[in-house]
Amino acid sequence: MANSEPYILFELAGAAYAVASANVQRMEMIENVTPVPNAPAFVDGVVFSRGRVVPAINLRRRFGFDRVPYDEKARLIVVAHADRAVGLIVDSAREFVNVPSDAIHPPPEGLAGMSGNYLSGIATIGGRVVLILNVAEVLNRTDGSMTALPEH
Repeated sequence: MANSEPYILFELAGAAYAVASANVQRMEMIENVTPVPNAPAFVDGVVFSRGRVVPAINLRRRFGFDRVPYDEKARLIVVAHADRAVGLIVDSAREFVNVPSDAIHPPPEGLAGMSGNYLSGIATIGGRVVLILNVAEVLNRTDGSMTALPEH
C-alpha cells in the first residue's frame, strides 16, 4: 500500500480542494473580519484568532471567482507557512481524508500560469476530482502584497 497523508477537504465555488493537514493550524467559523485599508482585493481583512491577528484571504477572490456573502458553512482555515499564519476563507470545510501519495498527479500542462501554480496536484478521492492546494504558492504569489499585512 502506498504512503498516505492526511488532508482537509474544502469546497470553493463548487469545486473540491484539499490542503495538507500538516499546513493547517486550526479551522474556525468566520466571525469578525476587520477590513484593512489598501489591502489587495483578495484580502478581506484581519481576524483575531486565538490571541493573534491573522490576515484573512478570500480564496474565491484569490482564484478569480465571484465573492459571495459568508454563511454558516463558510470556514476560516488558518494555515502556517514560513513562520506566518494566514486565514483562508472557504465556502465550507468539514472532511478529513487520508490521500495515498500515488493518487496525487501533477496538474495538467493546460493549467500553466498563475492558477496552475496554486495547485500541487490533482487527486481522485471517492469518485470526485480534488484539487490539492499548494499553500506556499497561494501565500507567496502575491506580488509582495501580503508583506504589508499585519500579523501579531
